[in-house]
Amino acid sequence: MALPQISFDEFVSRRARLAEQLDDNSAVIVPAARLTTRNSDVEHPFRQDSHFFYLTGFDEPDALLLLLKQHGSVRYILFCQPRDPLMEIWHGYRQGPHGAKANFGADAAYSIEDLETRLGEYLNGVESLYFCMGAHHHTEKLVERVLQTMRGKRRQGVIAPERLIDLSHLLNEMRLVKSEAEIEMMRAAGEISAAAHVRAMQACKPGMMEYQLEAEIMHHFAMHGCRLPAYSSIVGGGKNGCVLHYVENSAPLNDGDLVLIDAGCEVGYYAGDITRTFPVNGRFSEAQRQIYDIVLAAQRACIEEIKPGVPWEQMQETSVRIITQGLLELGILQGALDELIAQEAYKPFYMHRLGHWLGMDVHDVGDYRVHGEWRELVPGMVMTVEPGIYISPDNEAVDPKWRGIGIRIEDDVVVTKTGCDVLTHAVPKEIDEIEALMAQA
Repeated sequence: MALPQISFDEFVSRRARLAEQLDDNSAVIVPAARLTTRNSDVEHPFRQDSHFFYLTGFDEPDALLLLLKQHGSVRYILFCQPRDPLMEIWHGYRQGPHGAKANFGADAAYSIEDLETRLGEYLNGVESLYFCMGAHHHTEKLVERVLQTMRGKRRQGVIAPERLIDLSHLLNEMRLVKSEAEIEMMRAAGEISAAAHVRAMQACKPGMMEYQLEAEIMHHFAMHGCRLPAYSSIVGGGKNGCVLHYVENSAPLNDGDLVLIDAGCEVGYYAGDITRTFPVNGRFSEAQRQIYDIVLAAQRACIEEIKPGVPWEQMQETSVRIITQGLLELGILQGALDELIAQEAYKPFYMHRLGHWLGMDVHDVGDYRVHGEWRELVPGMVMTVEPGIYISPDNEAVDPKWRGIGIRIEDDVVVTKTGCDVLTHAVPKEIDEIEALMAQA
C-alpha cells in the first residue's frame, strides 16, 4: 500500500499558524539536524529535526528556516546546502536554493555557506528573535556570533534584536494536537507496527534468539516502506522483560518464558509504539496468566476513560489502583489498598507512568501540566497507554513462581470528540487470541 504523506498545503498552514502567535517585527530560527558520525568516516542514518520538518517538510541536513513577521506580512526563507555535482556523486541529489523555492515554497533561499552574513542582514531592525533555547548548541553559538557582529555595527545604523524568546513552547503546543492528516500518518504507523508484532508472535519458538525475533519485526517494517524503527526495539525474553529499556536483544528465548516486545515503525516521521508480551512456547503458565490479567484489566479500564475533558493524571491513578489491587489479591502485596497506594508500595513492580504523548517523537512534545494542573485531554491528542508489572528475578520477598515475570501491554490511542480510537488494535492482546494465533504458526 502507498504510505500517506503530509501535503504541501499543511506545511504552509503550520507556518501561518505559528506566525499568528508571534510578536510583530519578529523572526524565528529553526535549524535542521546535522549528520552525526557513527565511527571513523561512517555516519548514522540521517533523521531530520522534528521541529524543522514539521514546519518545512525539507529532508536534508545542514539547513535552517528563517521566518520573518514584519509590517503585517510573513516571509519564509530557507538556507540549505548548495548544489554540488561532485558531492552529489557521493551523497545524492540536493535541492539547492532553487529547489527550496520551487519545491518547498520558500520566498527566498540561499546557500548555508552564506548564513551568517545573510542572517545579520535579515535580523537588522527586528525586535524579537525566537529560537529553541537549550536544544541546539550550534544554533545558540550562531545567534551569539550574529548578534555580537550586529551590535558591533551600531554606529553604522544596524539594530540587533533586543528580545530573545524561547520558541519551544509555541511549537510544542502546536504539535501536541494532531491534524487529520497527521492522525492518518499515525494510523498507518500503527497498522504496520501491529502487523509486525503479529508476525513476531507467529514466528516465535523456543531456541530462537531475541535478535532473530527483532529481525522479523524489522523485516516487516522495511517491506512496508519503513526503513528505520521509531526507536530501538526491545525484545526481552524471560527476566530481560523486567528491564524497561532492554535493547541488547542478544539472549536465547527459552521454553516456558515470556518475551516482551516493544517496537514501532516510523511513517513519514510519525511514530508507532506498541508493546506486547507473550509466551515463547505459545502457552501462558498459570502464574504468567494471573499477572497478565491484571495488566490487561488496567489497560482496558484506562482506555475506556479516555475522552475530552479527562485530566491526564486520572488514567494514571486508575492504573495504579487496579495494579495494586491485583497484586494484593495475589498476595504479592499485603495490607489495606488505600494505604498501599499512599505508600507507593506498587513502585517496585510498576515503576513507570501509564504513558506519554506520541507523534513525530516517540516521547512527543507537550506539557502534561498547565498552570500547575494536570492537562485535560482534547480531540487530536495521541498518547500511549502502557501499564506494566515487572517482578525482579532477585526479589526474594515474593514467591519464586512470580520472579522474573515482566509484562507490559501498550497501545496508541487518539482522543476523539466523543471518546478515543485505538490505532494499534490489530495486534491481539487477549490471552486466548494470542494463544490461538501462535498455535496456527
